[in-house]
Amino acid sequence: MGCRVWRQIGPGFALLVCPVATFAQFPILPTAGGIRIFNTDMAVLETQDIRKDIACTVTPDKPILGFDLRFHAGYEVNVPLKDLSGGENQLTILFRVTPDNRKEDPSYFVQHIRVPSIEEDAKGEANLGGSIDLGEGTYHVDWLMRDRSERVCSFYWDMDATLAPKDKQIELAIASDAVQAVNPEQFTDEPPIERAHPRQPLNIKVLVNFAPQNSEAAALRPVDTLALVSILRRIAREPQFGKFSIVAFNMQEQRVLYRQKSEDKIDFPALGDAIHSIKLGTVDLKRLAQKHADTEFLTDLIRKEMSTEDRPDALVFAGPKVMLDEAVPQETLKPLADVDYPVFYMNYALNPAAVPWKDSISRAIKVFKGTEYTISRPRDLWFAMTEMVSRIVKSKHGRAASPVSAQGW
Repeated sequence: MGCRVWRQIGPGFALLVCPVATFAQFPILPTAGGIRIFNTDMAVLETQDIRKDIACTVTPDKPILGFDLRFHAGYEVNVPLKDLSGGENQLTILFRVTPDNRKEDPSYFVQHIRVPSIEEDAKGEANLGGSIDLGEGTYHVDWLMRDRSERVCSFYWDMDATLAPKDKQIELAIASDAVQAVNPEQFTDEPPIERAHPRQPLNIKVLVNFAPQNSEAAALRPVDTLALVSILRRIAREPQFGKFSIVAFNMQEQRVLYRQKSEDKIDFPALGDAIHSIKLGTVDLKRLAQKHADTEFLTDLIRKEMSTEDRPDALVFAGPKVMLDEAVPQETLKPLADVDYPVFYMNYALNPAAVPWKDSISRAIKVFKGTEYTISRPRDLWFAMTEMVSRIVKSKHGRAASPVSAQGW
């Protein structure tokens, strides 16, 4: 969790209460003697009586499946600033999450939040919150918040994290009835994967446009990158794949951000460092003076990456729609049209109805008889990846069988 803002109603007033690290949400891990919690706190969790010594309002969030194939759930807390008036204070939030199928194995989490000095007649409210990751299942939450004066606010609720019947075949990235802390860092390294064919791994090349959904946005938000990172993680975790070439670029900056050539794994931390270098608010005057510079950049990128000597078993484009004034000239790409591997486009569009037209990458891959998938929801990503892997494996086997068939004649 990031740091929240304590807001006071009034023109231009906003006071940041804490740095990110002090607002982090931590699981309480068991020791040799079990979970250590104050008896008074445990009594509040057990009684199930809603208390409002502190006048807080708790609003639970319904569990939602994310592109990372984890259910995300959480809560928001609103507290009138006048109820926290006085000298510096500290709020401690403690909550317990219990799976209905494993009542003997609850998970505990704690947050500590520093509160600045607040005037007695302060207007407005403090807005706090927390979140966790869940596997499929039903859960009960026991939640409390207390200050240094032992005033307590408590709340209790149930959560249902269940896949829709049509999505039951989706394999989540977290076990059923599991409760885990949220990892705010998207670009952590992947654990080792047992490959299906380690001696003859499939080589996958991915060209991914790390850009915001809104092409005019001044910053790249986590919601913009989550689906793209999830696509890369699904590719990295596929046992049939074993070699990975990555070209990360940004269309607004017309710049290649990161390049990885035929490695055994995707280097997510290095990729993340490169993505963090994006500065969408800056303007290159040279690019502004060059007409259709964006089209030239995309054309040159496609031509260069499809002309290399290393022939992948599949080429995958991924990213939000790229709407250019001038289309990529097909006559430039036609000399490359006879590729012997499949080409795919994972088009990440949170709201496809907002821009229903084909974009420049979609038109470009037609030259290669490419297949396009629109990714708007987690289920889209799952089913697109499942079909794409099947096509890549079938294409590889078909190419391997062709010389044998020719010799038989």
